[in-house]
Amino acid sequence: MARILLGVSGGIAAYKALEFTRLAIKAGHSVRVVQTPDSVEFVGKASFEGITGAPVLISQFERDPAGGAFPDQQRPDHDPIGHLELAANCDVYVIAPATANTVAKLATGFADNMLTALALSCRKPILVAPAMNNDMYVNPATRANVETLRSRGITVVEPGVGELASKGEFGVGRLPEPADLLAEAERLIAGDEAAFAPRSLDGLRILITAGGTREPIDEVRFVGNRSSGKMGFAIADEAAARGAEVTVVAANVALARNPAVSYIDVSTAAELETSVNEHFSGADALVMAAAVADFRPVDPAAGKIKKAGREGMTIEMQATNDILAGVAGSKRDDQVIVGFAAESGTDLLAEATRKLESKGLDLIVANDISDPSIGFESGDNEVTIIGSDLVAERPPRGSKRAVAGAILDRVAALVADLQAPTERRGRPA
Repeated sequence: MARILLGVSGGIAAYKALEFTRLAIKAGHSVRVVQTPDSVEFVGKASFEGITGAPVLISQFERDPAGGAFPDQQRPDHDPIGHLELAANCDVYVIAPATANTVAKLATGFADNMLTALALSCRKPILVAPAMNNDMYVNPATRANVETLRSRGITVVEPGVGELASKGEFGVGRLPEPADLLAEAERLIAGDEAAFAPRSLDGLRILITAGGTREPIDEVRFVGNRSSGKMGFAIADEAAARGAEVTVVAANVALARNPAVSYIDVSTAAELETSVNEHFSGADALVMAAAVADFRPVDPAAGKIKKAGREGMTIEMQATNDILAGVAGSKRDDQVIVGFAAESGTDLLAEATRKLESKGLDLIVANDISDPSIGFESGDNEVTIIGSDLVAERPPRGSKRAVAGAILDRVAALVADLQAPTERRGRPA
């Protein structure tokens, strides 16, 4: 468990800070909140106090009834200076949303309210999440202020691109999803060697596949798919944040890498199969999120096929091995296997259930690729999780990181049930 100090400044995205607080507490963290006077125009103190069970401070001259203590701490027997005590007690200071005004104050060292005074006195990791109108964010003054913060070792999370608060406005400036902010905060805590414990996946080894395979036609062309690897990487990031030792077999994924995760890069279905077979025996769980080709060209050409030779060309295809079915046949009783079913149409759940049963899986995650808002390369997802008992669970639609959390909740419960009687005896080292 960690102590997270949250600073909320006066932007429309302040409502997302409530969800951040809820998720942090659900994850087992202790949270205190400070607000700027303007932020109260968007979200009142009572909302944060109700969620955290702790007083919210706005002014540096305001007496803190908790004496700078977090909900998991005892109140000191004196009244310490608020902006010093809270900074000393926290493990990370998250400022979200950070308006253009607040970013400017942080960059220039202003300390005219509780939020900015805390930033000056805090020696723990600081995470700043700007959120504002597109024109304000791309303004050279704001960009310079952001770079100033980064040059001082402060982590600044880039805002997202999309619809903004003003009607009809579109651009950069959206506050990242609360689940993603929490994951980044947890990463900072762990990097500061103040990792919270226990975590739901502590001590577990999880193997994850991500991306899409490419089967060569010649040395230039290939048969592939549109999978970006975002879902698989989100599961990996979330699993690592929950304490797991994570290995990702990445098939042609061009995404940022998490230093807490081990990666094995592959291209074809055969290469992915080799890596999965090599590492599966040492894993507690396999999450097969990669989109693996069902067929590959029988005889890829050496070099590049010339245009003159392409007229009327046909390519003979052969089936690839069913990797999931193969590893399921060799899995131990204390291992969990999760598959994915990317389907479209009304038979989505029926097809997912068929795959679950025919391949001998413990869980299958079904998602509808016909909806472009949650399809390939999208940042959001909406899934149905079906277990071996055929009970279907549909977590709320949200960011892929949030969906990853729902999937891993099921994985953690399954592994705990399977391994509790043996206390993980006999697992390969």
